Amino acid sequence: MTEINQNAEIKQWPALWALCLGFFMILVDSTIVAVANPAIMEDLQTDINSVVWVTSAYLLAYAVPLLITGRLGDRFGPKNLYLLGLTLFTASSLWCGLSGNIEMLIVARVFQGFGAALMTPQTMAVITRIFPPDKRGTAMGLWGAVAGVATLVGPLAGGVLVDGLGWQWIFIVNVPVGVIAFLAAWRFVPSLQTHQHRFDIPGVILSAAGMFFLVFGLQEGNTYDWSALVWLSIVSGLILLAVFIWYQSWNKNEPLLPLGLFKDRNFSLANIAITSMGFSITAMVVPLMFYAQAVRGLSPTGSALLMVPMAVLTGALAPNVGKLVDRMHPRYIAAPGFLMLSISLAWLALVMKPHVAIWELLLPIALMGVANAFIWSPLAATATRNLPMNAAGAGSGVYNTTRQVGAVLGSAGIGALITSRLTANGVPTGGAHEAGGAMPSFIVDGFSTSMAQAVLLPAGVLLIGFVASLCFSRPIREGDQPPVEAEEERVQA
Repeated sequence: MTEINQNAEIKQWPALWALCLGFFMILVDSTIVAVANPAIMEDLQTDINSVVWVTSAYLLAYAVPLLITGRLGDRFGPKNLYLLGLTLFTASSLWCGLSGNIEMLIVARVFQGFGAALMTPQTMAVITRIFPPDKRGTAMGLWGAVAGVATLVGPLAGGVLVDGLGWQWIFIVNVPVGVIAFLAAWRFVPSLQTHQHRFDIPGVILSAAGMFFLVFGLQEGNTYDWSALVWLSIVSGLILLAVFIWYQSWNKNEPLLPLGLFKDRNFSLANIAITSMGFSITAMVVPLMFYAQAVRGLSPTGSALLMVPMAVLTGALAPNVGKLVDRMHPRYIAAPGFLMLSISLAWLALVMKPHVAIWELLLPIALMGVANAFIWSPLAATATRNLPMNAAGAGSGVYNTTRQVGAVLGSAGIGALITSRLTANGVPTGGAHEAGGAMPSFIVDGFSTSMAQAVLLPAGVLLIGFVASLCFSRPIREGDQPPVEAEEERVQA
């Protein structure tokens, strides 16, 4: 039984809307800075390597603690962790906007990322605990719409704010939104039962250190030209994570990561699928924005407007798709979504020519919006549906961690591929950083070809998600015995 069955006074939908407001804000901040980098670099008089850290610091601080913060929500209550994270995120957003030098901005982004890490797992955990299984797909549909649209709205909002008010406002705008989100969560999100866990300190240290070294190596590989230091960081991270997994299997008390969760087939497959999704959504935006600004000469706002059909269709369709999740087998929803998204990216790569009509670009981008709507909700609902209630925080922490690690892999992978394609097509790599106006005609063709070829990488990675979603089993319905029930005692203290 979910906790909504035990407390009929919980207002499910107002609670969900309150959580989605904060969740939307932190996801927008994952992508909004990309379009503002040239303005930040010029205003703070810094170089490219330093300004890259504005994004890297946020990404690292966001990704590293996710597994831990999911467990903290189980222990101290998801509402408490969410409000703490929202307060930290909002305050550090104001700090970002008031920063007078690049070093201060980077430090503020670290705190902002940590606030986001405290918030994110709690959203899925609360949905799982207050909605009964037969209504959870609809709730996840709204959550999926927020996740899908937010990752696409970031560049658009960034372009409008940078062009109109200045780069500082991409952070300052979070302050009034954060205050409203805090009041809404305080009023509508219920205080759910906590579980008296033993806190796995060695697991915390191993997972945090392993994630940090792995994410740092992947994110900064291009910055340091994939030097020996970068590979040492990656290998160290993998070794530490391997030791962490071994320790979790050896720990007989209460591990940070209950490996019994992965005995549920759908949970394991959904994590594979969301990793490929995180990879591809992050990776596909980079060459598209370079193409739009450098080849077509569009402004930051103009290039971001290319994403509007995708954002609109995702937002419009995802809630309705969520209703289907409650009635249909998830493989019949998610698998076509992954296939459509892969096809749309391949289609986009074919039409990314120097003088193609804009409407020819908008057609595959619109298909991406339809595909997105068929992916976010089914994956989230399928990942958590069979989990016991007291494992909701741990499960959502793992799920969000794999999504974020996928995003880091996508960022590193697409950066390396773009560099190699530019070299192969005879384009100076410095041309990739020209943000103002169209490129010189003698390198336009090679640059355009390089960006189109780079888009094929996320198209291929999405096929991993397609195969994983094809292998989903039918979710456990209310009254059935969850396959992870035998592991519930391991999750409890």
